[in-house]
Amino acid sequence: MKIMKSVLMLLLFACSANFFALAQSGAITFGQVMPLEKTLNETTVQKHALNWLNVNTDSATWYVEGELLKCTGKPIGVMRSEKLYENFILHVEWRHMEAGGNSGVFVWSDAKPDEKSRLPAGVEVQMLELDWVNQHMQNGEKPPIAYVHGELFGAGGTTTIPDNPRGERSKSIENRCKGKGEWNTYDVICVDGTIKLAVNGRFVNGVRQASRKKGYLCLESEGAEIHFRNLQIIELPPGTNGPTINP
Repeated sequence: MKIMKSVLMLLLFACSANFFALAQSGAITFGQVMPLEKTLNETTVQKHALNWLNVNTDSATWYVEGELLKCTGKPIGVMRSEKLYENFILHVEWRHMEAGGNSGVFVWSDAKPDEKSRLPAGVEVQMLELDWVNQHMQNGEKPPIAYVHGELFGAGGTTTIPDNPRGERSKSIENRCKGKGEWNTYDVICVDGTIKLAVNGRFVNGVRQASRKKGYLCLESEGAEIHFRNLQIIELPPGTNGPTINP
């Protein structure tokens, strides 16, 4: 009996220590991840919860409410996935709560924010609310609507070759985004330096030969409230087409 009590006490201590460590690190649990073989070979897929760590935002910037991850947008910055990802499929649904809101997801990121911009290196998958173009007119002219619709580009020195060039960035070939308060769906396939993006059920953009091919996922806080739901990652086999650039 004494041995059993000692074992139970050790287990309780271990669980408490793990919970305390997550709390101290500011971790948020949101989303699920699964390896590809599990989705193909098992009737009941075992999914694992995703942990996210605050990088340079406030403790109140991100919070889970029911099945939603909510971001206040302030201050500008990111939180990152607990682990690195190389080849994967990302599914995420999002909605802006403010007209002209700005946010995005960084893939293959180093999660090391620039001191001035407060954002990290990686490839950004842009999430702008449709009214952004009306709020950022230059010389009386609106930016192209394709800019807000899932534009892909390298940030922090990361380079890519755009499928649909707008300078060094890649713009979408069709506007499929919905506006404030409405849910949008992004499916992002990231394999060996190539990224393909589907918006609300159709592939509309891509980049290739990214200079980074492995890194963290980062969710972006950039001035406006945004909500996320149903974030899922399917991990794919690692690549063989040359060395992977790590953070």
